[in-house]
Amino acid sequence: MLRNTLDPVLNVIYPQICHVCRGSVDSHADGAACGECWNATRIFDGSETLCSKCGAVSKPGLLDRSDRCGNCEDGLYDAAIAVGVYEKALAATVLILKKKPYLPRRIQDLLCDLMDKVSLGSNTVVVPVPLSKKRRFERGHNQADLIGRTIAKHAGFPFVANGLERIDHSLMHRIGMDKKAREATVKNSFIVKAPRLIDGKDVVLVDDVFTSGSTTSYCAKVLKKNGAASVKVITLARAVMFR
Repeated sequence: MLRNTLDPVLNVIYPQICHVCRGSVDSHADGAACGECWNATRIFDGSETLCSKCGAVSKPGLLDRSDRCGNCEDGLYDAAIAVGVYEKALAATVLILKKKPYLPRRIQDLLCDLMDKVSLGSNTVVVPVPLSKKRRFERGHNQADLIGRTIAKHAGFPFVANGLERIDHSLMHRIGMDKKAREATVKNSFIVKAPRLIDGKDVVLVDDVFTSGSTTSYCAKVLKKNGAASVKVITLARAVMFR
């Protein structure tokens, strides 16, 4: 009720433009996009045909008998799920999140809804995919931290902020790279500094976008090498990879 009362006032004082259609955002809870653009964004509700391992969107009938897409067999994570497709409102949210350390209420609610659908044990810890020190300094924050803290608080799991560390900084721009090129930018890039925090744990690995799975796969490899019992990946968005 309070939000509904404040929104008209805030819209006058701090008008916000939709980063998708350039219209007006009437509710500040919607963040970077207006309600219409959110309605046009594909949020996963269970009716989609998704790969049971990497979460890739597939056309009906193209998955194998194990509901796998066939493109993620070398992925070292156990499963990956996302709020929805990297498009429209979700894409705008991800881009803004890299610049501003703020998760709007709609995103928080979607993340909490997603966590409620995942089967996780009491031995679970939440670990963000880290940025390099250089990238962290440039941005002033790690967007995966914000996502991870939100779901950890909701689920009541420990949040291990420094569970992983990135020890290099790629100068290459990763958006638009193919899988092989993306793998080259993250190979041998991650270490676990405190294995005791990971050993025997079921890890929820958190990032903003799942694209080829290269980053999460290498993170999962290092986590399991240091004793993680399993690694499930949760992201805000999933790049569409139709078969």
